[in-house]
Amino acid sequence: MEFSRNWLARYVELPDEVDELAAKLTAAGLAVEGLERRDGDVLMEVDVTTNRPDCMNHLGLAREVAVLFDRPLRPPAAELEESDEATADIVEIELSTPDCPEYVARVVRGIRVGPSPEWLRQQLEAIGQRSINNVVDITNFVLWETGQPIHAFDLDTLAGPKIEVRHARAGESLTTLDGERRELSTGVLVIADAERVVALAGIMGGSETEVSEATRDVLIESAHFDRTAVRLGARQLGMHTDASHRFERGGDPAACRTAADRVAELLAELAGGTVTGGALENPHPEYFGTFEGTVDLERLNAFAGVDYPRQRVEYYYRGLGFDPQPTGETGLRLTVPSWRYYDFWQRRESGEVWEADLFEEAMRMFGYDMIPAALPAIGPPDAGSSFAHRKRERIREALASCGYSEAINFAFGRRDADGLFPGLDPVGEPVEIANPLSEHYEVMRRSLLPNLLESARFNLRRGASTVRLFEIGNLFPGGEADEIEAVAVIAGGSSPTAWDRQEPVDLFEVKGVLESLFERFDGRLEVRPAEPSGFVVGSGCELLAEGAVVGYLGQIEEPESPFAVFAAELNAAALAEAEHPEPVRAPSRFPAISADITLTHAVDVPWSDLQKAIGEAGVEHLASFGLRARYAGEGVPAGAVNTTIYFLYNAADRSLTQEEVNESQALLTRELERRYGWQG
Repeated sequence: MEFSRNWLARYVELPDEVDELAAKLTAAGLAVEGLERRDGDVLMEVDVTTNRPDCMNHLGLAREVAVLFDRPLRPPAAELEESDEATADIVEIELSTPDCPEYVARVVRGIRVGPSPEWLRQQLEAIGQRSINNVVDITNFVLWETGQPIHAFDLDTLAGPKIEVRHARAGESLTTLDGERRELSTGVLVIADAERVVALAGIMGGSETEVSEATRDVLIESAHFDRTAVRLGARQLGMHTDASHRFERGGDPAACRTAADRVAELLAELAGGTVTGGALENPHPEYFGTFEGTVDLERLNAFAGVDYPRQRVEYYYRGLGFDPQPTGETGLRLTVPSWRYYDFWQRRESGEVWEADLFEEAMRMFGYDMIPAALPAIGPPDAGSSFAHRKRERIREALASCGYSEAINFAFGRRDADGLFPGLDPVGEPVEIANPLSEHYEVMRRSLLPNLLESARFNLRRGASTVRLFEIGNLFPGGEADEIEAVAVIAGGSSPTAWDRQEPVDLFEVKGVLESLFERFDGRLEVRPAEPSGFVVGSGCELLAEGAVVGYLGQIEEPESPFAVFAAELNAAALAEAEHPEPVRAPSRFPAISADITLTHAVDVPWSDLQKAIGEAGVEHLASFGLRARYAGEGVPAGAVNTTIYFLYNAADRSLTQEEVNESQALLTRELERRYGWQG
């Protein structure tokens, strides 16, 4: 937006150097983006933000300059000589909509329409406005002086004469001043006389009532229109004018009468008119509330990190129109001026302006560049993380140490993917999303696996030879059921071993990862065959902790993958709830002894039963054991299987003898054969 330095000088004494003026305004939040010297003037291109319509005119910008440079502001004061004829006897005003809370009308008779004086033409042309005639130029001048849009009607062309502010009716149209015929919808705010629409409220006047060389009497309109109504009307008609630009952003609701008087004064001076007595004014003071706020100077200084002097802070607030009143030792009570009404009215609570917004006014006047750079203060240590947080971190560490990468997905998914996997305790129907982002996010998830599977597919489509992912997140079972924190893993492909061979991922690797996770929490995971939905038949398992089902495991039917894909999901609540440090066990410094047992048993005896039996045997010095191999075929009875189990014995205080190990092995062999040995 362009401003003339010469025009600004009408209202405030300016510094000699325009660069100093530009720097101060920029530091105060009104960025001067360009300077152009032209015909003895300097044009300033100022970036006025949308929340500052009070500075979209020369008087408003001059107010900022006056405060910044400690200069008095010289606002124009209208000096009117009025005739005995009353304006109220000439025209009638009717406000038929609350979208016009303020309307002021004045009448000037006996004008002579003609060219504007040189100073007025130069002032307008300096900022890119075309001079038309003295009447139109005066309304444009007052617009750019005060920020209040003004319209002048040829009084003799109005039917009545009567002015009504209302919404357009079906079938109405108007030829605007730009010569365009515009069909009006019922939502457009208009100005009408007793017979027809004569102007678009807050946007543009009509050609049938425009001022011409034959005009002798004019009706001055200075009104305040609801900014939403103006914006909707301008958008429907595809129009944008200087007036609508200001009305859409919210002008000064108290400027209507002042601007109307200013136009009347200039018409009498430059067009030879006579101003009729008084103004016809229809104010609605209840439409605009006044609101206040309190600034504590100590809090301001702490907020800015600067010790601002109280006297200077009061001066800035007073110059900006906030009328500071002392409250207590360090407080100031401020009243928001009318020209900043829309900038503050939304940012308040219970009628009180937010204190931080009032801080900003003082800080920008001092200059943001005057706030010293400083590192933030380091406060006392916080209370520490919760057990739930540390638990999630331990889960992440455990799975990452097994070569898995964490995936984070949205907490919602497709409706048709909701039943692909069994989930953890689903209840009824899934929770629907009222405004889904797309068809991929229709319901709240009841399993982590559908989205985790999509993440795996994303990697597979890009040529990944191995996929190992995990996710921790909440599930939404449905209805009023509480959320469930779950852990899910998915794996497939192959990876090199210590001997640089490619070993495929299988069900036992995923099972081992989950077992190691439970060991991190001093827990024990059991697995038993089952047929959960979504898994290859014969590969599914239930995961148990302390006898209760806490999840499931199996191979996924995934046609897009060139290799087998395995997945598991479990309830995170199954991991230890009690908070305790991870135990540290020093390894024995004595050698260990290994031994194997091959047991022939029924094929339907699961490994978990054998594990349980070995644990219950209570063999001394047994450090670890595990499954080495399972074989069914030649030499093994039908319906049976040979399971080879390895054992590792180690004592903390001495070296074990072979006889001790043999005795333990014999005890385990007898116990396993007694329970599960093949009976034929």
